[in-house]
Amino acid sequence: MLGEDGPAPGSPVDLKSVAGKPPVTSESFDLLVIGAGKAGLRAAIEAAEAGLKTVLVDENPIPYATMGEDVPRHFGQAMTGAARNRNAMMEAFVASEPLFEAAFEAGVDIRLGTACWGLYAKGAALRHLPGLVAGLSDETSASLVAPRHVIVATGRRDMGLGFPGWQLPGVMGASAARLLAEHYDGALTSGRIVILGSDTEALLTALALAKRGVKTAAVIDQAERPVASPDLIVGAEQAGIPILCRSVIREAIGSERVEGVLVGELDADGVPTGAELQIDCDGIVLAIGSVPMIDLLQAAGAACRFDPARGGHVPLVDFRGRTSLPSVYAIGDCAGIWPEKSRDATIAEQEACDAVDAILGRASERNDRPEPHAEYDLSAYRKAWLRASVIHARAEFPLCQCEDVSARDLLQLRPPRYLEWEGQMPEAHSLAALLAAGPPDPDQLKRMTRAGMGPCQGRRCREQIAALLALEADADLATVPLASYRAPVRPLPLALAASLGEVPLQGEHWDSWFGMHAQWRPFWEVKGQFTLATNDTSGEVASE
Repeated sequence: MLGEDGPAPGSPVDLKSVAGKPPVTSESFDLLVIGAGKAGLRAAIEAAEAGLKTVLVDENPIPYATMGEDVPRHFGQAMTGAARNRNAMMEAFVASEPLFEAAFEAGVDIRLGTACWGLYAKGAALRHLPGLVAGLSDETSASLVAPRHVIVATGRRDMGLGFPGWQLPGVMGASAARLLAEHYDGALTSGRIVILGSDTEALLTALALAKRGVKTAAVIDQAERPVASPDLIVGAEQAGIPILCRSVIREAIGSERVEGVLVGELDADGVPTGAELQIDCDGIVLAIGSVPMIDLLQAAGAACRFDPARGGHVPLVDFRGRTSLPSVYAIGDCAGIWPEKSRDATIAEQEACDAVDAILGRASERNDRPEPHAEYDLSAYRKAWLRASVIHARAEFPLCQCEDVSARDLLQLRPPRYLEWEGQMPEAHSLAALLAAGPPDPDQLKRMTRAGMGPCQGRRCREQIAALLALEADADLATVPLASYRAPVRPLPLALAASLGEVPLQGEHWDSWFGMHAQWRPFWEVKGQFTLATNDTSGEVASE
Protein backbone atom coordinates (compact mmCIF):
# COMPACT_ATOMS: atom_id res chain seq x y z
CA MET A 1 0.00 0.00 0.00
CA LEU A 2 1.34 3.42 -0.96
CA GLY A 3 0.72 6.74 0.64
CA GLU A 4 1.36 10.14 -0.86
CA ASP A 5 5.03 10.11 0.14
CA GLY A 6 5.86 6.44 -0.18
CA PRO A 7 4.91 2.97 1.07
CA ALA A 8 3.40 2.55 4.49
CA PRO A 9 5.56 0.56 6.92
CA GLY A 10 5.20 -3.18 6.37
CA SER A 11 3.18 -2.75 3.15
CA PRO A 12 4.17 -4.24 -0.20
CA VAL A 13 5.99 -1.75 -2.40
CA ASP A 14 4.81 -0.93 -5.91
CA LEU A 15 8.07 0.08 -7.53
CA LYS A 16 6.22 1.30 -10.61
CA SER A 17 4.28 3.94 -8.69
CA VAL A 18 5.36 7.59 -8.67
CA ALA A 19 4.91 7.73 -4.89
CA GLY A 20 8.16 8.56 -3.16
CA LYS A 21 9.70 9.77 -6.43
CA PRO A 22 9.36 13.55 -6.33
CA PRO A 23 10.73 15.61 -9.23
CA VAL A 24 14.28 16.90 -8.82
CA THR A 25 14.19 20.66 -8.35
CA SER A 26 17.26 22.83 -8.69
CA GLU A 27 16.24 25.61 -6.27
CA SER A 28 13.48 26.82 -4.01
CA PHE A 29 12.34 30.29 -3.02
CA ASP A 30 9.35 32.15 -1.62
CA LEU A 31 7.69 33.54 -4.73
CA LEU A 32 7.81 33.00 -8.48
CA VAL A 33 6.25 35.76 -10.58
CA ILE A 34 5.63 34.80 -14.21
CA GLY A 35 5.46 37.82 -16.51
CA ALA A 36 7.22 41.17 -16.33
CA GLY A 37 4.45 43.50 -17.38
CA LYS A 38 3.08 46.22 -15.09
CA ALA A 39 1.25 43.72 -12.88
CA GLY A 40 4.12 41.21 -12.62
CA LEU A 41 6.74 43.84 -11.90
CA ARG A 42 4.61 45.53 -9.24
CA ALA A 43 3.96 42.17 -7.54
CA ALA A 44 7.67 41.31 -7.56
CA ILE A 45 8.62 44.72 -6.15
CA GLU A 46 6.03 44.58 -3.36
CA ALA A 47 7.05 41.05 -2.40
CA ALA A 48 10.80 41.72 -2.42
CA GLU A 49 10.40 44.88 -0.37
CA ALA A 50 8.42 42.82 2.17
CA GLY A 51 11.36 40.40 2.52
CA LEU A 52 10.22 37.54 0.29
CA LYS A 53 12.87 35.84 -1.83
CA THR A 54 11.36 36.62 -5.22
CA VAL A 55 12.19 35.39 -8.71
CA LEU A 56 10.63 37.15 -11.72
CA VAL A 57 10.76 35.42 -15.11
CA ASP A 58 9.69 36.69 -18.51
CA GLU A 59 10.14 35.02 -21.89
CA ASN A 60 11.07 38.33 -23.51
CA PRO A 61 13.16 38.85 -25.50
CA ILE A 62 11.57 35.97 -27.34
CA PRO A 63 13.94 33.96 -29.57
CA TYR A 64 13.53 34.77 -33.26
CA ALA A 65 12.75 31.13 -34.10
CA THR A 66 9.98 31.05 -31.48
CA MET A 67 8.52 34.26 -32.89
CA GLY A 68 8.46 32.53 -36.27
CA GLU A 69 6.15 29.87 -34.79
CA ASP A 70 3.80 32.61 -33.49
CA VAL A 71 4.49 31.78 -29.87
CA PRO A 72 3.26 33.16 -27.56
CA ARG A 73 1.60 35.79 -29.75
CA HIS A 74 0.76 36.00 -33.44
CA PHE A 75 3.84 37.78 -34.80
CA GLY A 76 3.05 36.91 -38.41
CA GLN A 77 6.67 37.25 -39.58
CA ALA A 78 6.26 41.01 -39.05
CA MET A 79 9.55 41.38 -37.16
CA THR A 80 12.68 42.82 -38.71
CA GLY A 81 16.15 41.31 -38.50
CA ALA A 82 16.70 43.49 -35.43
CA ALA A 83 14.76 40.89 -33.44
CA ARG A 84 17.65 38.46 -33.97
CA ASN A 85 19.95 40.62 -31.83
CA ARG A 86 19.27 39.23 -28.36
CA ASN A 87 21.43 41.75 -26.51
CA ALA A 88 19.86 44.73 -28.24
CA MET A 89 16.37 43.36 -27.68
CA MET A 90 17.15 42.75 -24.01
CA GLU A 91 18.31 46.34 -23.56
CA ALA A 92 15.31 47.71 -25.44
CA PHE A 93 12.87 45.61 -23.42
CA VAL A 94 14.31 46.74 -20.07
CA ALA A 95 14.52 50.38 -21.18
CA SER A 96 10.85 50.34 -22.25
CA GLU A 97 9.57 49.77 -18.70
CA PRO A 98 10.62 52.11 -15.84
CA LEU A 99 9.51 49.59 -13.19
CA PHE A 100 12.52 47.40 -14.00
CA GLU A 101 14.81 49.85 -12.20
CA ALA A 102 12.64 49.70 -9.08
CA ALA A 103 12.63 45.89 -9.25
CA PHE A 104 16.42 45.75 -9.45
CA GLU A 105 16.70 48.11 -6.48
CA ALA A 106 14.23 46.00 -4.47
CA GLY A 107 16.44 42.94 -4.93
CA VAL A 108 14.18 40.98 -7.27
CA ASP A 109 15.97 38.12 -9.04
CA ILE A 110 14.99 39.04 -12.63
CA ARG A 111 15.47 36.40 -15.32
CA LEU A 112 14.59 37.66 -18.79
CA GLY A 113 14.58 35.41 -21.82
CA THR A 114 13.29 32.69 -19.49
CA ALA A 115 9.98 30.97 -20.22
CA CYS A 116 7.82 29.09 -17.75
CA TRP A 117 6.73 26.07 -19.77
CA GLY A 118 4.90 24.20 -17.04
CA LEU A 119 3.26 24.68 -13.66
CA TYR A 120 2.37 21.73 -11.44
CA ALA A 121 0.38 21.81 -8.21
CA LYS A 122 0.00 19.05 -5.65
CA GLY A 123 -3.43 17.50 -6.06
CA ALA A 124 -5.43 14.34 -6.73
CA ALA A 125 -3.42 13.46 -9.83
CA LEU A 126 -0.08 14.69 -8.51
CA ARG A 127 0.01 13.58 -4.89
CA HIS A 128 3.70 12.75 -5.04
CA LEU A 129 4.65 16.41 -5.50
CA PRO A 130 6.20 18.12 -2.48
CA GLY A 131 4.28 21.30 -3.36
CA LEU A 132 4.31 23.71 -6.28
CA VAL A 133 6.76 22.90 -9.08
CA ALA A 134 7.45 25.10 -12.12
CA GLY A 135 9.41 24.32 -15.26
CA LEU A 136 11.70 27.07 -16.55
CA SER A 137 13.85 27.22 -19.66
CA ASP A 138 16.00 29.59 -21.65
CA GLU A 139 17.86 28.95 -24.89
CA THR A 140 20.52 26.77 -23.28
CA SER A 141 19.00 25.06 -20.23
CA ALA A 142 15.86 23.81 -18.53
CA SER A 143 15.13 23.22 -14.87
CA LEU A 144 12.43 22.55 -12.31
CA VAL A 145 12.07 24.93 -9.37
CA ALA A 146 10.02 24.76 -6.17
CA PRO A 147 8.43 28.11 -5.20
CA ARG A 148 6.20 28.38 -2.14
CA HIS A 149 3.85 30.73 -4.01
CA VAL A 150 3.29 31.59 -7.69
CA ILE A 151 1.79 34.71 -9.21
CA VAL A 152 0.86 34.29 -12.87
CA ALA A 153 0.89 37.56 -14.82
CA THR A 154 1.31 36.24 -18.36
CA GLY A 155 -0.77 38.91 -20.10
CA ARG A 156 -2.75 38.57 -23.29
CA ARG A 157 -2.72 37.43 -26.89
CA ASP A 158 -5.17 37.96 -29.75
CA MET A 159 -7.94 35.95 -31.38
CA GLY A 160 -7.00 34.86 -34.88
CA LEU A 161 -9.23 35.49 -37.88
CA GLY A 162 -8.84 33.79 -41.23
CA PHE A 163 -9.38 35.20 -44.71
CA PRO A 164 -7.80 34.45 -48.08
CA GLY A 165 -4.14 35.40 -47.73
CA TRP A 166 -4.04 35.65 -43.95
CA GLN A 167 -1.02 33.35 -43.91
CA LEU A 168 1.08 36.01 -45.67
CA PRO A 169 3.89 37.64 -43.66
CA GLY A 170 2.62 40.91 -42.25
CA VAL A 171 -0.65 39.59 -40.76
CA MET A 172 -0.19 39.84 -36.99
CA GLY A 173 -2.05 40.13 -33.71
CA ALA A 174 -2.51 43.50 -32.02
CA SER A 175 -0.56 42.55 -28.88
CA ALA A 176 2.33 41.26 -31.01
CA ALA A 177 2.37 44.47 -33.05
CA ARG A 178 2.49 46.61 -29.91
CA LEU A 179 5.20 44.45 -28.36
CA LEU A 180 7.39 44.82 -31.45
CA ALA A 181 6.77 48.56 -31.70
CA GLU A 182 6.85 49.57 -28.04
CA HIS A 183 9.32 47.15 -26.42
CA TYR A 184 11.56 45.91 -29.25
CA ASP A 185 12.79 49.16 -30.74
CA GLY A 186 12.93 48.98 -34.54
CA ALA A 187 11.61 45.42 -34.71
CA LEU A 188 8.26 46.03 -36.46
CA THR A 189 8.43 45.87 -40.25
CA SER A 190 5.07 47.47 -41.04
CA GLY A 191 4.71 51.21 -41.53
CA ARG A 192 1.17 51.32 -42.92
CA ILE A 193 -1.43 48.94 -41.52
CA VAL A 194 -5.08 47.98 -41.66
CA ILE A 195 -6.70 47.02 -38.34
CA LEU A 196 -9.55 44.51 -38.05
CA GLY A 197 -11.86 45.30 -35.15
CA SER A 198 -13.06 48.55 -33.59
CA ASP A 199 -13.31 47.86 -29.87
CA THR A 200 -11.33 49.72 -27.23
CA GLU A 201 -8.31 47.42 -27.59
CA ALA A 202 -8.28 47.93 -31.37
CA LEU A 203 -8.39 51.73 -31.22
CA LEU A 204 -5.86 51.86 -28.38
CA THR A 205 -3.56 49.82 -30.64
CA ALA A 206 -4.09 52.22 -33.55
CA LEU A 207 -3.30 55.26 -31.39
CA ALA A 208 -0.29 53.57 -29.73
CA LEU A 209 1.22 52.54 -33.05
CA ALA A 210 0.64 56.05 -34.42
CA LYS A 211 3.00 57.35 -31.73
CA ARG A 212 5.64 54.98 -33.14
CA GLY A 213 5.19 56.29 -36.66
CA VAL A 214 2.92 53.50 -37.90
CA LYS A 215 0.04 54.84 -40.00
CA THR A 216 -3.35 53.14 -39.86
CA ALA A 217 -4.86 53.24 -43.33
CA ALA A 218 -8.22 52.00 -42.06
CA VAL A 219 -10.00 50.33 -39.16
CA ILE A 220 -12.42 47.73 -40.50
CA ASP A 221 -15.34 46.17 -38.63
CA GLN A 222 -18.26 43.98 -39.60
CA ALA A 223 -20.45 45.70 -36.98
CA GLU A 224 -22.87 48.47 -37.89
CA ARG A 225 -20.91 50.98 -35.82
CA PRO A 226 -17.63 51.04 -33.87
CA VAL A 227 -17.90 49.22 -30.55
CA ALA A 228 -15.21 51.21 -28.69
CA SER A 229 -15.94 53.90 -26.15
CA PRO A 230 -17.07 57.20 -27.77
CA ASP A 231 -14.01 59.21 -26.72
CA LEU A 232 -11.69 56.73 -28.43
CA ILE A 233 -13.76 56.88 -31.60
CA VAL A 234 -13.43 60.67 -31.55
CA GLY A 235 -9.69 60.36 -30.88
CA ALA A 236 -9.27 58.03 -33.85
CA GLU A 237 -11.17 60.41 -36.11
CA GLN A 238 -9.06 63.34 -34.92
CA ALA A 239 -5.93 61.31 -35.67
CA GLY A 240 -7.15 60.85 -39.24
CA ILE A 241 -7.89 57.14 -38.89
CA PRO A 242 -10.86 56.14 -41.08
CA ILE A 243 -13.26 53.55 -39.65
CA LEU A 244 -15.13 51.40 -42.17
CA CYS A 245 -18.11 49.55 -40.65
CA ARG A 246 -20.24 46.79 -42.19
CA SER A 247 -17.08 45.76 -44.04
CA VAL A 248 -14.70 42.80 -44.15
CA ILE A 249 -11.40 41.92 -45.79
CA ARG A 250 -12.10 39.78 -48.84
CA GLU A 251 -8.47 39.07 -49.61
CA ALA A 252 -4.94 40.05 -48.61
CA ILE A 253 -2.93 41.09 -51.67
CA GLY A 254 0.73 40.20 -52.02
CA SER A 255 3.16 37.53 -53.15
CA GLU A 256 6.01 37.55 -50.61
CA ARG A 257 4.21 39.60 -47.93
CA VAL A 258 1.15 41.79 -47.46
CA GLU A 259 0.98 44.60 -50.01
CA GLY A 260 -2.68 45.56 -49.65
CA VAL A 261 -6.21 44.37 -48.96
CA LEU A 262 -9.49 44.14 -50.83
CA VAL A 263 -12.38 45.26 -48.63
CA GLY A 264 -16.04 44.41 -49.33
CA GLU A 265 -19.23 45.74 -47.81
CA LEU A 266 -21.69 43.50 -45.97
CA ASP A 267 -25.41 43.37 -46.61
CA ALA A 268 -28.08 43.26 -43.91
CA ASP A 269 -27.46 39.54 -43.42
CA GLY A 270 -23.72 39.97 -42.93
CA VAL A 271 -22.84 38.60 -46.38
CA PRO A 272 -20.15 40.35 -48.47
CA THR A 273 -21.67 41.99 -51.53
CA GLY A 274 -21.09 44.78 -54.00
CA ALA A 275 -17.94 46.49 -55.18
CA GLU A 276 -14.62 46.08 -53.39
CA LEU A 277 -12.22 48.75 -52.22
CA GLN A 278 -8.45 48.26 -52.46
CA ILE A 279 -6.32 49.68 -49.64
CA ASP A 280 -2.54 49.65 -49.89
CA CYS A 281 -0.74 48.55 -46.72
CA ASP A 282 2.17 46.40 -45.59
CA GLY A 283 0.58 45.01 -42.44
CA ILE A 284 -2.78 43.69 -41.19
CA VAL A 285 -3.44 43.78 -37.45
CA LEU A 286 -5.96 41.35 -35.97
CA ALA A 287 -7.73 43.15 -33.12
CA ILE A 288 -11.17 41.56 -33.02
CA GLY A 289 -10.59 40.14 -29.55
CA SER A 290 -7.92 40.25 -26.85
CA VAL A 291 -7.66 36.88 -25.10
CA PRO A 292 -6.33 36.30 -21.55
CA MET A 293 -3.23 34.07 -21.75
CA ILE A 294 -4.25 31.33 -19.31
CA ASP A 295 -2.45 28.35 -20.85
CA LEU A 296 -0.20 27.76 -17.82
CA LEU A 297 -3.12 27.93 -15.41
CA GLN A 298 -5.43 25.72 -17.42
CA ALA A 299 -2.74 23.10 -17.99
CA ALA A 300 -2.09 23.10 -14.23
CA GLY A 301 -5.76 22.33 -13.55
CA ALA A 302 -6.99 25.73 -12.36
CA ALA A 303 -10.76 26.21 -12.56
CA CYS A 304 -11.67 28.48 -15.49
CA ARG A 305 -14.88 29.86 -16.95
CA PHE A 306 -16.07 31.91 -19.91
CA ASP A 307 -16.64 35.51 -18.83
CA PRO A 308 -17.53 37.89 -21.70
CA ALA A 309 -16.86 40.92 -19.50
CA ARG A 310 -13.25 39.75 -19.03
CA GLY A 311 -12.39 38.82 -22.60
CA GLY A 312 -13.28 35.12 -22.73
CA HIS A 313 -12.01 32.19 -20.70
CA VAL A 314 -10.40 33.33 -17.45
CA PRO A 315 -9.35 31.62 -14.22
CA LEU A 316 -11.77 31.74 -11.33
CA VAL A 317 -10.22 34.13 -8.80
CA ASP A 318 -11.33 35.89 -5.65
CA PHE A 319 -10.84 39.60 -4.98
CA ARG A 320 -7.17 38.94 -4.12
CA GLY A 321 -6.41 36.96 -7.24
CA ARG A 322 -6.43 33.51 -5.62
CA THR A 323 -7.10 30.72 -8.12
CA SER A 324 -8.48 27.28 -7.30
CA LEU A 325 -4.89 26.01 -7.01
CA PRO A 326 -3.38 26.47 -3.54
CA SER A 327 -0.82 29.31 -3.37
CA VAL A 328 -1.32 30.20 -7.07
CA TYR A 329 -2.58 33.68 -8.01
CA ALA A 330 -3.57 35.29 -11.31
CA ILE A 331 -3.28 39.03 -11.93
CA GLY A 332 -3.16 41.46 -14.83
CA ASP A 333 -4.55 40.66 -18.25
CA CYS A 334 -4.41 36.89 -17.77
CA ALA A 335 -7.03 37.35 -15.02
CA GLY A 336 -9.30 39.37 -17.31
CA ILE A 337 -9.28 42.12 -19.93
CA TRP A 338 -11.75 44.99 -20.04
CA PRO A 339 -11.62 48.58 -21.35
CA GLU A 340 -11.03 50.39 -18.05
CA LYS A 341 -8.19 48.04 -17.17
CA SER A 342 -6.53 48.47 -20.55
CA ARG A 343 -6.64 52.25 -20.20
CA ASP A 344 -5.58 52.41 -16.54
CA ALA A 345 -2.45 50.44 -15.57
CA THR A 346 -3.08 51.08 -11.87
CA ILE A 347 -5.94 48.52 -11.91
CA ALA A 348 -3.53 45.70 -12.78
CA GLU A 349 -0.97 47.04 -10.30
CA GLN A 350 -3.60 47.05 -7.56
CA GLU A 351 -4.36 43.41 -8.37
CA ALA A 352 -0.65 42.74 -7.86
CA CYS A 353 -0.62 44.43 -4.47
CA ASP A 354 -3.72 42.52 -3.37
CA ALA A 355 -2.12 39.18 -4.30
CA VAL A 356 1.06 39.99 -2.38
CA ASP A 357 -1.01 41.11 0.62
CA ALA A 358 -2.76 37.72 0.56
CA ILE A 359 0.56 35.88 0.46
CA LEU A 360 1.89 37.93 3.38
CA GLY A 361 -1.34 37.59 5.37
CA ARG A 362 -1.90 41.32 5.40
CA ALA A 363 -5.37 42.78 5.64
CA SER A 364 -6.80 44.07 2.39
CA GLU A 365 -8.14 47.58 2.12
CA ARG A 366 -10.27 46.70 -0.92
CA ASN A 367 -12.66 43.80 -1.12
CA ASP A 368 -15.38 45.51 -3.13
CA ARG A 369 -13.59 45.86 -6.45
CA PRO A 370 -16.22 46.79 -9.07
CA GLU A 371 -17.02 44.08 -11.57
CA PRO A 372 -16.20 44.88 -15.21
CA HIS A 373 -18.95 45.19 -17.79
CA ALA A 374 -18.75 44.17 -21.45
CA GLU A 375 -18.83 46.94 -24.05
CA TYR A 376 -20.79 44.72 -26.42
CA ASP A 377 -22.07 41.15 -26.86
CA LEU A 378 -18.69 39.41 -27.15
CA SER A 379 -20.15 36.10 -28.31
CA ALA A 380 -22.29 37.62 -31.06
CA TYR A 381 -19.43 39.90 -32.15
CA ARG A 382 -16.85 37.13 -32.58
CA LYS A 383 -19.35 34.81 -34.27
CA ALA A 384 -20.34 37.58 -36.69
CA TRP A 385 -16.68 38.10 -37.59
CA LEU A 386 -16.21 34.39 -38.29
CA ARG A 387 -19.39 34.25 -40.37
CA ALA A 388 -18.42 37.23 -42.52
CA SER A 389 -14.72 36.48 -42.91
CA VAL A 390 -14.50 32.67 -42.86
CA ILE A 391 -17.89 31.14 -43.68
CA HIS A 392 -18.52 33.60 -46.53
CA ALA A 393 -14.91 33.73 -47.74
CA ARG A 394 -14.43 33.85 -51.51
CA ALA A 395 -11.86 31.03 -51.46
CA GLU A 396 -10.72 28.17 -49.24
CA PHE A 397 -7.73 28.80 -46.99
CA PRO A 398 -6.15 27.13 -43.94
CA LEU A 399 -7.96 28.10 -40.76
CA CYS A 400 -5.32 26.14 -38.83
CA GLN A 401 -2.14 27.16 -40.63
CA CYS A 402 0.16 24.73 -38.81
CA GLU A 403 -1.79 21.61 -39.84
CA ASP A 404 -3.27 23.02 -43.09
CA VAL A 405 -6.88 22.53 -41.95
CA SER A 406 -9.54 24.64 -43.66
CA ALA A 407 -13.00 25.58 -42.41
CA ARG A 408 -14.46 23.08 -44.89
CA ASP A 409 -12.20 20.39 -43.40
CA LEU A 410 -13.65 21.16 -39.99
CA LEU A 411 -17.26 21.29 -41.18
CA GLN A 412 -16.83 17.92 -42.92
CA LEU A 413 -14.56 16.43 -40.22
CA ARG A 414 -11.87 15.58 -42.72
CA PRO A 415 -8.81 13.75 -41.38
CA PRO A 416 -5.30 15.21 -41.85
CA ARG A 417 -4.35 15.51 -45.52
CA TYR A 418 -1.24 13.39 -45.15
CA LEU A 419 -3.51 10.35 -44.63
CA GLU A 420 -4.53 10.63 -48.32
CA TRP A 421 -8.25 10.36 -47.59
CA GLU A 422 -9.42 12.28 -50.68
CA GLY A 423 -12.49 10.66 -52.22
CA GLN A 424 -12.91 8.15 -49.40
CA MET A 425 -15.03 10.06 -46.86
CA PRO A 426 -18.71 9.11 -46.33
CA GLU A 427 -21.28 11.78 -47.15
CA ALA A 428 -22.80 11.75 -43.64
CA HIS A 429 -19.47 12.63 -42.04
CA SER A 430 -20.05 16.20 -40.87
CA LEU A 431 -19.73 18.55 -37.95
CA ALA A 432 -23.52 18.97 -37.92
CA ALA A 433 -23.94 15.22 -37.38
CA LEU A 434 -21.37 15.28 -34.59
CA LEU A 435 -23.13 18.17 -32.85
CA ALA A 436 -26.47 16.36 -33.14
CA ALA A 437 -25.00 13.56 -31.06
CA GLY A 438 -23.75 15.76 -28.21
CA PRO A 439 -22.62 19.21 -27.05
CA PRO A 440 -19.83 21.05 -28.90
CA ASP A 441 -16.31 20.00 -27.93
CA PRO A 442 -13.25 21.52 -29.63
CA ASP A 443 -11.07 18.64 -28.43
CA GLN A 444 -13.13 16.28 -30.60
CA LEU A 445 -12.30 18.36 -33.65
CA LYS A 446 -8.67 18.46 -32.63
CA ARG A 447 -8.45 14.68 -32.44
CA MET A 448 -10.30 14.12 -35.71
CA THR A 449 -8.67 16.83 -37.86
CA ARG A 450 -5.49 17.82 -35.94
CA ALA A 451 -6.64 21.45 -35.98
CA GLY A 452 -4.86 23.22 -33.13
CA MET A 453 -2.09 20.64 -32.73
CA GLY A 454 0.71 22.46 -34.57
CA PRO A 455 3.76 24.37 -33.34
CA CYS A 456 1.73 27.46 -32.39
CA GLN A 457 -0.34 25.17 -30.10
CA GLY A 458 -3.64 26.50 -31.40
CA ARG A 459 -2.99 30.13 -30.58
CA ARG A 460 -4.04 31.27 -34.07
CA CYS A 461 -7.08 29.04 -34.47
CA ARG A 462 -8.56 27.88 -31.15
CA GLU A 463 -10.96 30.82 -30.73
CA GLN A 464 -11.97 30.53 -34.39
CA ILE A 465 -12.76 26.84 -33.91
CA ALA A 466 -14.82 27.65 -30.81
CA ALA A 467 -16.77 30.31 -32.76
CA LEU A 468 -17.30 27.85 -35.62
CA LEU A 469 -18.73 25.30 -33.18
CA ALA A 470 -20.98 27.95 -31.65
CA LEU A 471 -22.23 28.97 -35.11
CA GLU A 472 -22.96 25.40 -36.15
CA ALA A 473 -24.67 24.62 -32.85
CA ASP A 474 -26.49 27.98 -32.85
CA ALA A 475 -25.20 28.49 -29.33
CA ASP A 476 -23.45 31.10 -27.23
CA LEU A 477 -19.67 30.94 -27.00
CA ALA A 478 -20.04 30.35 -23.27
CA THR A 479 -21.42 26.87 -24.03
CA VAL A 480 -18.28 25.80 -25.91
CA PRO A 481 -15.66 24.42 -23.52
CA LEU A 482 -12.09 25.62 -23.72
CA ALA A 483 -9.84 23.42 -25.81
CA SER A 484 -7.37 21.70 -23.50
CA TYR A 485 -3.75 22.69 -22.94
CA ARG A 486 -0.94 20.47 -21.78
CA ALA A 487 2.54 21.29 -20.61
CA PRO A 488 4.91 22.24 -22.04
CA VAL A 489 2.97 25.32 -23.07
CA ARG A 490 6.08 26.80 -24.64
CA PRO A 491 8.45 25.12 -27.12
CA LEU A 492 10.85 22.90 -25.17
CA PRO A 493 13.57 21.16 -27.22
CA LEU A 494 13.99 17.48 -26.37
CA ALA A 495 17.66 18.08 -25.64
CA LEU A 496 16.68 20.49 -22.85
CA ALA A 497 13.86 18.29 -21.59
CA ALA A 498 16.29 15.36 -21.38
CA SER A 499 18.53 17.40 -19.09
CA LEU A 500 15.87 17.58 -16.36
CA GLY A 501 16.93 15.44 -13.42
CA GLU A 502 14.99 12.57 -11.87
CA VAL A 503 15.39 10.37 -8.83
CA PRO A 504 17.20 7.08 -9.64
CA LEU A 505 14.12 4.97 -8.87
CA GLN A 506 12.16 6.84 -11.53
CA GLY A 507 14.23 5.40 -14.37
CA GLU A 508 14.21 1.79 -13.24
CA HIS A 509 10.67 1.05 -14.43
CA TRP A 510 10.11 3.77 -16.98
CA ASP A 511 8.80 1.31 -19.58
CA SER A 512 5.71 0.63 -17.45
CA TRP A 513 4.56 4.20 -18.04
CA PHE A 514 3.59 3.37 -21.61
CA GLY A 515 1.04 0.78 -20.52
CA MET A 516 2.08 -1.42 -23.46
CA HIS A 517 3.38 -4.69 -22.11
CA ALA A 518 4.67 -5.93 -25.48
CA GLN A 519 6.32 -2.61 -26.43
CA TRP A 520 9.82 -3.76 -25.54
CA ARG A 521 9.68 -7.44 -26.50
CA PRO A 522 11.65 -8.69 -29.50
CA PHE A 523 9.39 -8.69 -32.51
CA TRP A 524 9.74 -12.47 -32.90
CA GLU A 525 8.05 -12.96 -29.52
CA VAL A 526 5.01 -10.88 -30.42
CA LYS A 527 2.06 -12.76 -31.91
CA GLY A 528 1.22 -11.97 -35.51
CA GLN A 529 -2.40 -11.15 -34.66
CA PHE A 530 -1.75 -8.93 -31.66
CA THR A 531 -4.73 -7.44 -29.82
CA LEU A 532 -5.18 -5.95 -26.39
CA ALA A 533 -7.57 -8.80 -25.53
CA THR A 534 -4.89 -11.42 -26.14
CA ASN A 535 -2.00 -9.42 -24.71
CA ASP A 536 -0.24 -11.29 -21.91
CA THR A 537 0.56 -8.83 -19.13
CA SER A 538 1.60 -11.36 -16.54
CA GLY A 539 5.21 -11.96 -17.55
CA GLU A 540 8.33 -9.95 -16.92
CA VAL A 541 9.22 -7.13 -19.28
CA ALA A 542 12.88 -6.33 -19.75
CA SER A 543 13.58 -2.62 -19.87
CA GLU A 544 16.01 -1.25 -22.39
